[in-house]
Amino acid sequence: MKVLVTGGAGFIGSHTVELLLKKGFQPVVVDNLSTGQEDYLYGEVPFYRLPIQDEGLMEVFERERPHAVIHLAANAKVTTSVKDPQADAATNIMGTLRVLEGCRQYGAKKIVYASSAAVYGNPQYLPIDENHPVNPLSPYGISKYTPESYLQVYSQLYGLRYTAFRYANVYGVRQLLGGEAGVIPILMNQLIAGETFTIDGDGDQSRDYINVEDVAGANVLALDKGDNEIFNLGTGQRTTLNELIALMESVLGKKIDTVHGPDRPGDIKDSYFDIQRVTDTLGWSPHVHLSDGLTQTYDYYQELALG
Repeated sequence: MKVLVTGGAGFIGSHTVELLLKKGFQPVVVDNLSTGQEDYLYGEVPFYRLPIQDEGLMEVFERERPHAVIHLAANAKVTTSVKDPQADAATNIMGTLRVLEGCRQYGAKKIVYASSAAVYGNPQYLPIDENHPVNPLSPYGISKYTPESYLQVYSQLYGLRYTAFRYANVYGVRQLLGGEAGVIPILMNQLIAGETFTIDGDGDQSRDYINVEDVAGANVLALDKGDNEIFNLGTGQRTTLNELIALMESVLGKKIDTVHGPDRPGDIKDSYFDIQRVTDTLGWSPHVHLSDGLTQTYDYYQELALG
């Protein structure tokens, strides 16, 4: 099966492409390399360097005729979306529409879409399940949620099957420093550099940290399961920042120098997922324990630091 992966040279995309190759699929990659890197790709994978909102995307669909699409390309930064909502929407909404049109016009049967926990806004209850009210607090949250409605309409009107994953906080090897919700790479890079990490507030804010390998596994699994469904994708485990730092110190055997600063304005205090639906429907469950994932990720950043 030929699978077009948008954002396939990026953090999550490169792991997804790697798994597709191992599973015997034929991946094709579209990426503008704004955050991705071509050297993340290996093997004889067809690669097209262009943004998803570019008219040239239709030529890629016409040439490659993919059976399915895993759509990961996006602006993934809340701060960027706040500074320039139009640019954010151009990529995340209009770009996704172009991908959907490519599917419709050139016969792709299934699309797997990367949505975000940001669609929920401040949780009204925990853990967050898929029935939780949607209340995005940023242009990014809106631009990740809007395509979910388009997916439903394209399914009803044109028969395009979809699976949408609302990702929790994804971390792991190849995550670039500076990404949103990137507390783990920031912590690790400051640890390697011998710098002090500033904890916003009391450090009791919590998140659901899921390893990129588990996310890639779900993306590939959804190619033939979970049709016309929206799933939360996380671990179902709540980890506070203080707990994360303590675990990192324990598994790495290193002391992290920290200071406390003020709370970050607008920050969500607690967020973690109920993952029962995705477990029951796809038979998927996370396999990478946080301690193991932290060790792998730290080794990766150390190698980068050593050049």
